[in-house]
Amino acid sequence: MVEKSVSKDELEATSGEFSISELAREFEVTTRAIRFYEDEKLLTPGRNGRQRVYSARDRVRLKLILRGKRLGFSLNEVREIIDMYDLDSGEAGQLRYFLEQINHRRKSLQQQRDDIDLTLKELDLIESECQQRLTSIK
Repeated sequence: MVEKSVSKDELEATSGEFSISELAREFEVTTRAIRFYEDEKLLTPGRNGRQRVYSARDRVRLKLILRGKRLGFSLNEVREIIDMYDLDSGEAGQLRYFLEQINHRRKSLQQQRDDIDLTLKELDLIESECQQRLTSIK
C-alpha cells in the first residue's frame, strides 16, 4: 500500500488541536501508546490545565511514527528520520537518509524471506521422509 508522503509544510503545520482520545481513535492506537511516544520525546503536546493538547505537527509526527513502526523501523530510527527536518540538511537530507534506511530494511527483509524459503524446503523434505517412513512401517 503506497501512502502519500508527508510534506515539510504538513509537518510544520500549526493549525488545529487534538485531544489524546481523538488521535487514538483516528490512528487506532491506545492512549497509552501515545503517552509512550510522548515519554520517548517523539511527541510534545501542550497542556490546557491537566489535559494534553496535540498540535497538527504532533499529529503528523504520530502518523510518521506509526508508518515507521509498520515498516519495521526502530523508534530510534524513526526519531532520527523525523528529527532530520530540524537540521540544516532539512527535507532533502531526511529523504536521503530515509532512502538509505529503506534500502537496509529491504535487504534485511529479503534475507529473512530467503531464510524462510530455505526452512520451508527443509520442512517439505522432512515431511516427505516422515510420510515415507510411516508408510513403510504400516
